[in-house]
Amino acid sequence: MTPGSGVGPTKTWMAGINPAMTTERRILCRQQDREPMPELPEVETVRRGLQPAMEGARIVRAETRRADLRFPFQPDFIARLQGQTVTGLGRRAKYLMADLESGDVLLMHLGMSGSFRVVTADGAATPGEFHYPRNEDRAHDHVLFQMSSGAHIIFNDPRRFGYMKIIARATLDEEPLLKGLGPEPLGNAFDAAMLAKATAGKATSLKAALLDQRVVAGLGNIYVCEALFRAHLSPKRKAATLADKKSAPTDHAKRLVTSIHEVLNQAIEAGGSSLRDHRQTSGELGYFQHSFQVYDREGEKCRTRGCGGTVKRFVQNGRSTFWCPSCQK
Repeated sequence: MTPGSGVGPTKTWMAGINPAMTTERRILCRQQDREPMPELPEVETVRRGLQPAMEGARIVRAETRRADLRFPFQPDFIARLQGQTVTGLGRRAKYLMADLESGDVLLMHLGMSGSFRVVTADGAATPGEFHYPRNEDRAHDHVLFQMSSGAHIIFNDPRRFGYMKIIARATLDEEPLLKGLGPEPLGNAFDAAMLAKATAGKATSLKAALLDQRVVAGLGNIYVCEALFRAHLSPKRKAATLADKKSAPTDHAKRLVTSIHEVLNQAIEAGGSSLRDHRQTSGELGYFQHSFQVYDREGEKCRTRGCGGTVKRFVQNGRSTFWCPSCQK
């Protein structure tokens, strides 16, 4: 069967897709100011959905159906993929990273509208209350991986803001797209002491500090708004207030780290927020958006028990910030 042709019994999963100031980096930063990117929970959900289809399987054939996505494909892109076994599928911040037996790493960013479709021949269905059909325009199927397991993995990206790049693992620490990224917010290195040290003396706002990928990697606008609300901290508060005079963590820092852990873990369990184009690999929408306490709730009553305030919205560093002025101090 031709992958993605729709002929024959197939199982189709949908994966919503979801640093040094180089030219590539400047393009990314400008685009992020205009369009929402997938955040860590969306990308982690995609990783978990793709993992069974990719890990341990060999890339029998790779195909690019255009010369570029957001950036041109490398001239040796196909040659470095074909015949390689995927030894692991990880995530760094908002990037998917497929380790290859050659020692290369396939770096994948999903952009605003990118998605992965996994096609197999077992005929299983993917029912679900939040089922949402993938983009059906096959003209936007830009990259195809035929795996030794018989699965076909297709990357579809109507707006072509996603991108893929192959990097030698030995040089990964020097890769401009990854260099300078802070710790993972769900990793062991991220705790109140680390956050206090990273923000000590900073004159910037607390929200701006959390969105700085050098401070913590993978957080985005939605989950920062949610975490600040749960911690009852104002997005306008000075980031430096997370540390005392000796750069030790304050109670604010401890509350915030706990809130970040909680909101990210709950969002991953729910499959992410699935705003706009982001989908789970099962073809279902994530439903964490139904658990938003403050994001996109402008004008609604604050959900903090006994508060009585109203959710407000204002633009901060080019992004919409949602908060409750009554209980976030």
